[in-house]
Amino acid sequence: MHVGMSTVFQSPQRKISDQQIYQNELALADLAEPLGFQSVWGVEHHFTDYTMCPDVIQFLSYMAGRTQHVQLGSMVMVLPWHDPMRAAEEVSMLDNLSGGRMILGIGRGLAKVEFEGFGLDMSESRGRFLESAQTLLTGLEQGYCEYQGEFIKQTRRDIRPEPVKSFRGRTYAAAVSPESSRVMAELGVGLLIIPQKPWDDVQEELENYRRIYLEVNQEEAPPPVVVGFTFCDEDEARAEEMARRYVGGYWESVMEHYEIRDDHFKDYRGYEYYSKMTEKVAEYGDDDVRDFFLNLQVWGTPEQCLEKIKRIHQRVGHDSYVAVFSYGGMPHADAERSMRLFAEKVMPELKAFDPAAAGSRQKV
Repeated sequence: MHVGMSTVFQSPQRKISDQQIYQNELALADLAEPLGFQSVWGVEHHFTDYTMCPDVIQFLSYMAGRTQHVQLGSMVMVLPWHDPMRAAEEVSMLDNLSGGRMILGIGRGLAKVEFEGFGLDMSESRGRFLESAQTLLTGLEQGYCEYQGEFIKQTRRDIRPEPVKSFRGRTYAAAVSPESSRVMAELGVGLLIIPQKPWDDVQEELENYRRIYLEVNQEEAPPPVVVGFTFCDEDEARAEEMARRYVGGYWESVMEHYEIRDDHFKDYRGYEYYSKMTEKVAEYGDDDVRDFFLNLQVWGTPEQCLEKIKRIHQRVGHDSYVAVFSYGGMPHADAERSMRLFAEKVMPELKAFDPAAAGSRQKV
C-alpha cells in the first residue's frame, strides 16, 4: 500500500502566529521523505483559520524543490475558483519542475464564505466544476485547452511547458455526495475519500461509481485514495484522549468553516446532500456527530492504527492511505511524535500489505 502524509495549515482560535503555523507544518512536510512517506499532499482553502493554504500548487512546488522522490498531491484544487487554462499551466509547470511527480486532486468546493469571497454563486458550482474539469483534463492529455460552454469559453491555446506525461491514473476527485460520484466516474478520475459518513453509504456509492466508470471508460476504476486524521501513541488511553481533543477540535472547525449548523445549503442547487447533513446534525446533536466523525478516523496504538486502516480497506479496497498528523491546534511536538511513531511501526506493515491479495469491499 502507498503511504502519504498531508499538511493542512490549520490555526484554530489563532493561538499562535500564522508564520509559526507555517514553520511547524513545513517542518512536518520536510520529515516526510526521510521517514519514508511516499507522497506529500496539500489542501486549498481561503479566508479563515480552517486551512491557510490558498494556493496548493505553490505549496507543492516548494516541496518539489525540497524533495527528490515523493509524489506531490493536491487535496484538492477547487476548480470553480480557478481559470482552467491557468490551472492547466500551473499543473503542467509543477509536473515539469518535479519530473512528473504530481498527483492531481480536484473538487468543486462547499464553503459559502469562499464562494462569496470570490464573488461566485454556489448554485453554479457543479456546472463550473464540470466544464472546468473537462477543459483541464482534456487539455492536459492533448497539450492545449479549448472549450465553449456556459461558463468556460476558452479559445485554443497551448499549454507551455507542455505536459510531461498523461494524468490518466493519477487524477482523483473528492466526492462526498452520491451525485458527485457519478460525475467523477464519467470524468474518468479516481476517488479521494475523507471518511465522514457511514461506511455502508460509502460502499454503496463506490459500487455505483465503479459500475458507471466501467461502462463509460471500458476499464475498471482505480482503487480510491483514503485520507485519515491520524494519531498514533504507544499508550492507548493517551491516544484516545488526544484524538478526542484534537480530531474533535478539527471537526468543530469543519462545522464553523462550512457553516453546517446553518440551514443555508437548501438555498443552493447541487448541495441537497449537505442540507440533509445539517438536518442530521440537528437531529443527533453536536456530541454524537463529533463522536461519529472521530470513530471514522485512524487513532490508537500502532497496532490499532494498522488494524483500523486494514478494516477500511475491507470496506473500500483502497491502495493508498494519506495520514494527516497535525490538526485542531495540536502542539507541534505531539504531531511530530505521532508521525514518527506511525512511520516506524505502522508504515512498514502498510507498505508490505498487498491490497490485491487481501481482497476488498467486504462488510466488517
